[in-house]
Amino acid sequence: EVRVVESGGGLVQPGESLRLSCETSGFSFSEYALSWHRQRPGKPRELVAALSRGTGSQNYARSVAGRFTATRDNAKAAVYLQMNSPKPEDTALYICHADLGERGGFWGQGTQVTVSS
Repeated sequence: EVRVVESGGGLVQPGESLRLSCETSGFSFSEYALSWHRQRPGKPRELVAALSRGTGSQNYARSVAGRFTATRDNAKAAVYLQMNSPKPEDTALYICHADLGERGGFWGQGTQVTVSS
C-alpha cells in the first residue's frame, strides 16, 4: 500500500521559516519523482516544487523560487520543503504528490500553512 503523509504545517508570522515533511512508503522511493503542490482558497491547485527521481534535481514555481527549497532523502523515503521568508500569500494547504508512472499518482492529505501576523 502506498502512503504519502505530510506534516509540519502551522501558523507562522511573515518572514518566519517553516519546514514541511512528506513521509512515504509502499514503493521504491528513489526511482520516482515527487512534488509539492498547494491549494490556496479560491484558486486552483498549483505546483510549488518538483523533484526528479534519484538525486532530485529541482524546479520551482516562479512565486517561490529563491525562498523555498525542496529536498529529498532517499534513505528515509521522504521529501521536505524549507519555506524561508514566507508571505501571507503563501497561506495554503500544502500537498505532496508521488508520480509512480504506470501505477498512477498518489496524493497526501496535505498540511495547512497559515502565514499571518
